[in-house]
Amino acid sequence: MQFNKLTQELLNQFIAILGAGYVHTDNANLLLNASDETEDLIFYPEVVLLPRTTSEISALLKICNTHVIPVTARGAGTGLSGGALPVYGGVVLNMKRFNEILLIDEQNHQVIVEPGVITQVLQDAVKEKGLFYPPDPASKGSCFIGGNVSENSGGPKAVKYGVVKDYVLNLEVVLPNGEIIWTGANVLKNATGFNLTQLLVGSEGLLGIITKIVLKLIPYPTKNKLLLASFESAETACATVSKIFQAGIIPSGLEFMERDAIDWALKYSNDVKMEVADVVQAHLLIEVDGNDDNQIMQSIEVISEVLTTMGCDIILFAETEAEKANLWRLRRGVAEAVKAHSIYKEEDTVVPRAALPQLLKGVKKIGQQYGFKSVCYGHAGDGNLHVNIIKGDLTDQQWNTELPKAIHELFTLVVQLGGTISGEHGIGWVQKNYMPIAFNEVQLSLMKQIKNVFDPNGILNPGKVFN
Repeated sequence: MQFNKLTQELLNQFIAILGAGYVHTDNANLLLNASDETEDLIFYPEVVLLPRTTSEISALLKICNTHVIPVTARGAGTGLSGGALPVYGGVVLNMKRFNEILLIDEQNHQVIVEPGVITQVLQDAVKEKGLFYPPDPASKGSCFIGGNVSENSGGPKAVKYGVVKDYVLNLEVVLPNGEIIWTGANVLKNATGFNLTQLLVGSEGLLGIITKIVLKLIPYPTKNKLLLASFESAETACATVSKIFQAGIIPSGLEFMERDAIDWALKYSNDVKMEVADVVQAHLLIEVDGNDDNQIMQSIEVISEVLTTMGCDIILFAETEAEKANLWRLRRGVAEAVKAHSIYKEEDTVVPRAALPQLLKGVKKIGQQYGFKSVCYGHAGDGNLHVNIIKGDLTDQQWNTELPKAIHELFTLVVQLGGTISGEHGIGWVQKNYMPIAFNEVQLSLMKQIKNVFDPNGILNPGKVFN
C-alpha cells in the first residue's frame, strides 16, 4: 500500500479542528498508542488525535482521505489480534473521549451509548434500571463498547444470550470520506434493504468510524447458581458440554479450563485459594440464571445428573456471592496468568460444541508433533476454545518458522470440524495469513469489494484482515 506522510500543514489543520491539546506527536503518547494486548508487537503512529464530536471525526477523515493518510481507530487497546495497531503509521484516532451513555430508554429496553464507554460501566448503569446487556468479554472492566462492536465480542454469557451482534440495533458511522450516516433504525425488526448495521458489526474498523451505538437490552436475571465440576479427563469434560444441552438445559455460562489453566490462574491470583486433586485434569464452570429459584434448582439437578453420568469427580457449589465472584475471577484471570508465565500466542478457535473433544485431542497431537505445550480454556458452551501456545523451550527459529505451520494445521482441523478461525478476537493483523483456510477466493473477493466500496482509498485500518 502507498500512503502519504503527514506534513506540518496537515498537523496544523488537525490542531485547528481539535485544539493543540488533543493532537499528540510526542514519543510518550505515540508509544501508548503503538501496541495493544497482542503479543509484543509495536507500530508507531505519526500522530494521535483525540476527537470529541462526530463532526470533528468527519472533518479529520475528509483531510486524511483527500491526502491518503492511513487512519487507525483505537479503543481501550485490549485487543488480541492486533486490530488497533497502526501498522502503516499515520493517524491513530483515539476514541477515549467518546465516553458518555447518552440515553437509557427504559420504555423500549434500549440504550444509546458512545464507543468509548467501558463495557462494565455500561452494564452497571443499565443494571440499576433492572436491565441487562449480556456480552461480557474477559476485559469488560477496561475494554470499550466500541471495540466490542468492531470485534463482535462474546464472553461467557454468549452461550445463552448471544454475542454483540445480537444486541446492536443501529449505528452512527463516519465514512472514510467524512460522510455521516445511520446504518439502520432503533427497532427490533427491520426488513428494509441491506443490513448495514450488521455489516459494520465485526468489521474491525475497516469500513467506518462508529460514533454512536444503539443497543437492545433485556430484563436483568435476578438469581443464579454456580458450580465447578472436576474431571480426570479433559476430553471427557469437553464431551460433557453437549450432553448438558442434550438434557434440555441452556446454562448462562459454561466454561472449560484444563488443569494447567486453573493451576496457573491459582498461582497468579492472590484472592482465590483452592486445592485441586492430582487426578483432576479439567474443570467445567457452569452457571444457571433466571428469576425463579425452583426452575434454577431443577436445572442444577439435571446438570448434576449429567455430570455424574459422565464420571465427574467432584462438584463444588458456590454458596455465597463472594464464592461466585472468586470462581469467576479465577476463570477470567487465566489469560493474564498465562501471559505472566511465558511468551505465548493465543488462538481463538471455535467449533460446533459437540466437536470440542476432537478439537482438544487435535490440539495436543499437533503440539506433540511441533514440540510445543498448550494451555486450553474457553467458552465451551458455544464451542469457543482458546488455545494458548507456550514458547517454553522452543528456539526463536522454531517459534518464528515452524509454529506458523502448526497454527495452519490447527486452523485446518478447526474448519474440517465445521468451525472457523476466530470466535471473538477477530482477525486483525496476526491472523490474516490464515483467512484462505476459512474462505475461498470468491468469498474473500466479495469482502475486499465491500471494503473498496466503503473505503476506495484504503485509509481505514490498513493491513488488517486481508493480505
